[in-house]
Amino acid sequence: MALGNVSFVTEFILMGLTDQSDLQLPLFFIFLVMYIIIVLGNLGLMTLIGLNSNLQTPMYFFLFNLSFVDLCYSTVFTPKMLVNFVSEKNIISFRGCMAQLYFFCFFAISECYVLASMAYDRYVAICNPLMYSIAMSPKVCASLMLVSYLISFSKAMIHTGFMLRLTFCNANTINHYFCDILPVLQLSCTDTHINELVVVIVVGITLVVPSFTIFVSYGFIIASVLRMSSTEGRSKAFSTCSSHIVAVSLFFGSAAFMYLKPSSSMSMDQGKISSVFYTSVVPMMNPLIYSLRNKDVKLALRKTLGRTKF
Repeated sequence: MALGNVSFVTEFILMGLTDQSDLQLPLFFIFLVMYIIIVLGNLGLMTLIGLNSNLQTPMYFFLFNLSFVDLCYSTVFTPKMLVNFVSEKNIISFRGCMAQLYFFCFFAISECYVLASMAYDRYVAICNPLMYSIAMSPKVCASLMLVSYLISFSKAMIHTGFMLRLTFCNANTINHYFCDILPVLQLSCTDTHINELVVVIVVGITLVVPSFTIFVSYGFIIASVLRMSSTEGRSKAFSTCSSHIVAVSLFFGSAAFMYLKPSSSMSMDQGKISSVFYTSVVPMMNPLIYSLRNKDVKLALRKTLGRTKF
């Protein structure tokens, strides 16, 4: 079906994070700083991993992919969001909105599975170290990422495909700062029950399966750490695990809060605040958590900076 037959609406208006004019400029600078940290942190981490041979291990292979996903994920909507803070009318075309929705879904789902792969990698490394070289061989790692991206591609296509089957008649103001699934669904002048069911099923599987994998993996890791004889080793392991679990919980918790709630329990304005955590806060935190608390990354940074001195 041609796009022109799918919708009478040719463009949408994004309401943004808030309609209070006195908050637009402060929010612009806050999110600009956050985006700069996201870009520099994730791009810097990817560069370090690519340039240093001692970081060519499964753990850093997954971390490279996480940084790549976070960088792309934030870039899908943050530049447009920043422009909207200083624009009088925040317009996005219908095609642009559908493209933004697709890539948002693709990278958000990818992040779930990359985080699950990272947790499984740490589980094998700590709980089954003798099997690590076999269980996490380069072929296995590449296969995990390929499957993650294929799943993300198919689920993003499902969300976008079901969105394109709807008709949008007159209402075109999206109560959000980007083209998210639920706010766009609210504008359809046709029945959306099938779409809502798809959201619950697809998002439910996307959140439950990876989060279950992550927390079971960390459960085994914590049990293994408790058996350590070294108090210093236990303290270091718990410190690292706790920061990882906080970041993962924030991502999955805020996403579940947005998508798996009963439709009448929370207004979309509250949903926008929840979205800030999994769209901006977590991508900003990840490079800090996984690099500044990692001695190998800090050593690689010193070596790289040393090589660039004239």
